[in-house]
Amino acid sequence: MRQPVALQHASRLVNHGPTVLVTTEHQGRRNIMAAAWSMPVEFTPPRVAIVVDKKTFTSDLLQASGCFAICLPVPALADITYRVGSESGRDGGDKFARHGIATFAGPQLGLPLVEGCCAWLELRRIPEPHTEAAYDTVFGEVVSAQADDRVFAQGRWSFRDDNAALHTLHHLGGGAFAVPSRVVQGRSH
Repeated sequence: MRQPVALQHASRLVNHGPTVLVTTEHQGRRNIMAAAWSMPVEFTPPRVAIVVDKKTFTSDLLQASGCFAICLPVPALADITYRVGSESGRDGGDKFARHGIATFAGPQLGLPLVEGCCAWLELRRIPEPHTEAAYDTVFGEVVSAQADDRVFAQGRWSFRDDNAALHTLHHLGGGAFAVPSRVVQGRSH
């Protein structure tokens, strides 16, 4: 069900504020963490800002490799999302192996993308030393995007009752997540 998403629509994958899984890999070492703070910052080329604490192993790998991926988990991945966001990968070994997280290689950068998510983006880091140092905010340019076409197609999310298992997670704190439950369509006149 994974289908490429046109890069002109890539920012729409994160514009509704979902919790994301950030994956990184460098010289055979990889890591995964959860992040609640990410947002699109540019349409063309598509760029995203995400908060990654500079003291984390994810930050180390991201800085060394110059790239990272963002995966959008679904309700079935709530436990994994909370766990990988609550522990360090620096000394505890590979979090993917520890938690039995299945991955596939990203199409452009070969980064580990998490199976079972509803959308995936690969990004190249845009160096912004001041912003990274002062605010732990990393900017990336999207180089590939994919989504499950049962919930994201033709450049739009479609959250419905019949695809609720594919809805995105939104962190409320303390391991609690919300999912989109109702879409309201606005009219132009």
